Amino acid sequence: MPDCIQIASLIVHARPEALPAVKANLQRLPNLELHQESPLGKLVVVLEAAEEAQILATLETIHNLPGVINAVLVYHEILESPDEPLPEHKDASALPAASVPAGGA
Repeated sequence: MPDCIQIASLIVHARPEALPAVKANLQRLPNLELHQESPLGKLVVVLEAAEEAQILATLETIHNLPGVINAVLVYHEILESPDEPLPEHKDASALPAASVPAGGA
């Protein structure tokens, strides 16, 4: 298992008449999940990879698919040690209140 995992989210815009073919081609790509779609040809795609270069290569592959107008990276995160549980968030009520100067903010 890698020390970290790369998570990326993309918006893929395809010609509406080509949407079924674009979806079929996307589903053939490794480590890719389709999450949402619009009849206007927009798709939300999530990628997972061990290295950033894999995400960039997949993005380039998507750009070159027939029927794709554009593909844009909208989110990227590197998760360190994916096997370890995420740290618990502190209760916000336990945080000190921010001081506001007299007369408002």
